[in-house]
Amino acid sequence: MKMILLRKFRVLILMVFLIACSMHIMIDLLPKLERHSNNGCSCSHTPSEEPQSWGKQSWPNKHTLRILQDFSNEPSSNVSSHSLERIPVTGDKLQAFRRLDPQRGDRKRQFIQDATVTKNMPVKGSRLSALYDHPLFKRSLPPLTDEDMLFNVNTDIRFDPKAAEDQAWTGEGNMDEFSPTGELTADSYPNWLRFHIGINRYELYSRHNPVIDALLKDLVTQRITSVAMKSGGTQLKLIMTFQNYGQALFKPMKQTREQETPPDFFYFSDFERHNAEIAAFHLDKILDFRRVPPVAGRLVNMTKEIRDVTRDKKLWRTFFISPANNVCFYGECSYYCSTEHALCGKPDQIEGSLAAFLPDLALAKRKTWRNPWRRSYHKRKKAEWEVDPDYCEEVKQTPPYDSGTRLLDIMDMTIFDFLMGNMDRHHYETFEKFGNETFIIHLDNGRGFGKHSHDEMSILVPLTQCCRVRKSTHLRLQLLAKEEYKLSVLMAESLVRDRLTPILIQPHLDAMDRRLRQVLKVLSECIEKEGYSYVVEDDLQGDRGNDHIHKGPRRR
Repeated sequence: MKMILLRKFRVLILMVFLIACSMHIMIDLLPKLERHSNNGCSCSHTPSEEPQSWGKQSWPNKHTLRILQDFSNEPSSNVSSHSLERIPVTGDKLQAFRRLDPQRGDRKRQFIQDATVTKNMPVKGSRLSALYDHPLFKRSLPPLTDEDMLFNVNTDIRFDPKAAEDQAWTGEGNMDEFSPTGELTADSYPNWLRFHIGINRYELYSRHNPVIDALLKDLVTQRITSVAMKSGGTQLKLIMTFQNYGQALFKPMKQTREQETPPDFFYFSDFERHNAEIAAFHLDKILDFRRVPPVAGRLVNMTKEIRDVTRDKKLWRTFFISPANNVCFYGECSYYCSTEHALCGKPDQIEGSLAAFLPDLALAKRKTWRNPWRRSYHKRKKAEWEVDPDYCEEVKQTPPYDSGTRLLDIMDMTIFDFLMGNMDRHHYETFEKFGNETFIIHLDNGRGFGKHSHDEMSILVPLTQCCRVRKSTHLRLQLLAKEEYKLSVLMAESLVRDRLTPILIQPHLDAMDRRLRQVLKVLSECIEKEGYSYVVEDDLQGDRGNDHIHKGPRRR
């Protein structure tokens, strides 16, 4: 009798084990089966649908709650963000760049504002227009050679849209975009590509390039076709690919406009704010640096535009419905990627910033440099520059800061970061093709605009130690301190064009005016101590090309 019971028990255990294995296999296959079935259905829910209907339509009926709230750490997925999300697009871009049209000559520089973006802006009395009409904002570039352009276009080969394997890649598909010979004109290229081929030694984009406004509109309106988590970094960021094969980096909203960084937070554990990325792009443009890639705010449907289009299993598994019936997810990263810090929609809509991608590294290599004034990123240790007042003299003797304009670029970046309150500038990048005679790309500005009630003077240490600045930068700062060109007013006018306006609350705008006065005070003290000719590097003599001649930094 005991033997019979023992055999029955063993059979029961075996059956339970087989059922459990079958369920796990079914759960792993459900996303693929569901996506396959959705591809054959033209119906889709609207962004305003309730999360309950979202759950019924998009998730398996039997295991919905168990899957949505399964927060266990999964082993490495068979689906890689890089292998399935980025590589196919890179291949398409490689094909596209090999067939570029040469028509990049003397392009029109008139300022064309898109009606959908500027419909609320008055045409007359615009301070922003007055600023860009100022002589300081009308300096022309020297004649550009092939060595000054990031991409040299083959004049014998035309661009073929079939390389992208999608006839909708050009956007509107207007027949007027074709020349009488049936070839595509330069204006028919997707805006992300036109942005890329316009990059040169001196700037990411020209002052009044209409492509930038068109690209900002694309970031907001283009259909999102795939989403993947970006590897590396401390906080969750998503790579979004659009129907025209452009890509952008999505940073979701983590804080409201009114929230400040808690006083007990270290700079390296601060939140990355989506509105800071947007505001940084506009500030960089107003300062006439033009070293931040275009960024726009977008309201994203977490169901249709993230969960339903991702092939990243690790990201897919972190979606769940909160007790408040909101759609949430948290992804995978070093900080703030847990159920306690989940990103939740209202009910499935979430704000975020979308920063246009720079050209793929396979096409345009970039060099990463350690910032000489990098912080220690330690709770107790201090960096060398924090304890050595003569630290800049050592930097001046170290390549690439011992010649050229790299030290002046660092001073520009320092001023830019101080106006935002950004303490997180550990590295910077440049395009490898241009060597040391080019600008610094101002990437990753999400930790700016955290505290409007505090001015972090340690950010200005490079300026106080080196006492160097470009004459053009100094004159623009003085201009922005005047009442008719007040920085806060110009920022407010520029930011109102973004879809997520208001981007910054008034205290942050006022803080920029206050910090601008601090920068001018530091420069005034430097000039009084060292003399104007030592502190201010005249980059306005002759043409712009003299700004990048090799010249050793002045030493005391």
